[in-house]
Amino acid sequence: MKPPRLRIKFTRWPRYALVLTDTPDPDCSNCEGDGWIGHDYGDHETGEYAGTDWEPCPCWNEQRRWLLLPLPHRPRWLPHGIARSWGPAGYSDEAPF
Repeated sequence: MKPPRLRIKFTRWPRYALVLTDTPDPDCSNCEGDGWIGHDYGDHETGEYAGTDWEPCPCWNEQRRWLLLPLPHRPRWLPHGIARSWGPAGYSDEAPF
């Protein structure tokens, strides 16, 4: 039996959290470790490439995840960018440098 292929991932839905999630099997012969199997299709009239349909590989369940740490939301009053008071470029031009 192979060990689980787990990684820590940040998620925003349904809330901010760190979750432990499954990853595709890197030795899978169906998807070659991508987790998805692509099926190319063409235009019926010209026969030219028109796109790819993707289906999930059975070696991976994208919905398998475990909550590790719920994270707080950023308060609405906190600005998106933090302004630096010591100068526009982030450096002071007053002594001592």
